[in-house]
Amino acid sequence: MIGKLKGVVDSYGEDFVILDVHGVGYVVHCSARTLQRLPSAGEAAELSIETHVREDMIRLYGFRSDPEREWFRLLQTVQGVGARVALGVLSALEPGDLATAIATGDRTAVARAPGVGPRLAARLVAELKDKAPAFAPVDPALIQLTGAVEARTAPQPVADAVSALVNLGYAQVQASAAIAAVMREAGDAAAAMEAKTLIRLGLRELAR
Repeated sequence: MIGKLKGVVDSYGEDFVILDVHGVGYVVHCSARTLQRLPSAGEAAELSIETHVREDMIRLYGFRSDPEREWFRLLQTVQGVGARVALGVLSALEPGDLATAIATGDRTAVARAPGVGPRLAARLVAELKDKAPAFAPVDPALIQLTGAVEARTAPQPVADAVSALVNLGYAQVQASAAIAAVMREAGDAAAAMEAKTLIRLGLRELAR
């Protein structure tokens, strides 16, 4: 099995790069995000590789980092997700952003990936939610707050503040992360904060 390739970029296709390794051109399929970040033809490049072997072909998938490759593998453990859909998800979201979206139940962010509709996004979040924090450092406070908002058990000022930030155009995970950061910095004083104070400090956090 091939685990890594280091060579020179020969050329690009719609969803692949040909990497020249000592005169041998390897066709490596990548996410759109990975392809955009690879250097121009003639320059050196290195990719972590996932090798898929079938009776009629061998296909290589390339990644700029090992965490991206691990997510590619993990995504395919969910029914209905093959290599093409997994690459689509990684084209839409960085590994860290994907981990946060799944850990916080942000189905909307996952559903934006090509080939992933609302139903499949919900399945991905449900099946991978407990595994996501192991693949990226996701703030436990963010996970707890997001879960409380979704379950409608969060204090009303907190729920109102998150809702207000979402209504201002911020994504659910951004709004939740901002309010979680505010509450963490406030410590015990957070329990007495009104929604308007949380919103003001949340906006300040988002502007950083």
